Amino acid sequence: MKKSSIVILLFLFHFNGFSQSTKGITGKRDTSYSLYSAYAGTIKSNPEAKIVNEIHSSSVVEERNITYCTIGSRKLLMDAFYPKQQNSNKRIAIIIVHGGGWRTGNRTLHYPLAQRLAELGYVCFTPEYRLSTEALYPAGVYDVKSSIRWVRRNAAKYNIDPNKIVVAGHSAGGELAVMMGATNDIVSFEGDG
Repeated sequence: MKKSSIVILLFLFHFNGFSQSTKGITGKRDTSYSLYSAYAGTIKSNPEAKIVNEIHSSSVVEERNITYCTIGSRKLLMDAFYPKQQNSNKRIAIIIVHGGGWRTGNRTLHYPLAQRLAELGYVCFTPEYRLSTEALYPAGVYDVKSSIRWVRRNAAKYNIDPNKIVVAGHSAGGELAVMMGATNDIVSFEGDG
């Protein structure tokens, strides 16, 4: 083997072993990315943009601060938005995962979307997940998968078809949503939550 190949392999081995730095772990959630901070950044280049406020509809039931998983002493929370009117047909669930570069953001970012979709007859959930300031990858994957398991276990309560659960998201939340399907049945991505 050529000397340059050995150097490249050692370089890759060295940095692969340290690909996730723990320097950024503070143990605290960074919620600085919010609907309002995103809006403030958007209006600079798009002054016509308007912020979408929460919808408070008498036809939608909201349950907030539901513990869907506990990891150590950390309770992971989600919120549920669903139609007040009962339907004999099982509904489709939509789990909406927030963005924020895996480091910031929170589940309240998509409340208006969840509220509007609930008005249309869907049952929506907005879970939080451990950000990179709390835990390294794949912790967020484990957490979102835990939220799916929780939704399945509680399907009867929310009149959900457990075989019709959609996971959607924005930015890092979109990546996490895609990973739900891409890592399906891969034990190392399931976590134990």
